[in-house]
Amino acid sequence: MDPNLIPALKETLQIDLPSTISYELLKEKLSQHINSLIQSDFQKLVSVLYRVDVSEKKLKNLLKERPDNDAGKIITDLIIERQLQKIKSRRQFNQRGKNNNDEDMW
Repeated sequence: MDPNLIPALKETLQIDLPSTISYELLKEKLSQHINSLIQSDFQKLVSVLYRVDVSEKKLKNLLKERPDNDAGKIITDLIIERQLQKIKSRRQFNQRGKNNNDEDMW
């Protein structure tokens, strides 16, 4: 598991997570949190999904394709997937910046 994932999730979801946690337990805790938001504060969930930049189209398709699955788990998977994409993208961008000299920057 990427070491930047938990801090990113903590910040984005405003959730208390231990620094070290298994991937399975992380998914379980996030799913519970998401299901709680579905029940009690749907607007906050929508805001989180917007902030994380989860594809609305992808989410709707998955929920439609898997009506018997736990929506919290589906949403959790998409949030984790998107956060990992952002982390990877930031690394690539930072790496590219380190490889260029100042003349190539502009």
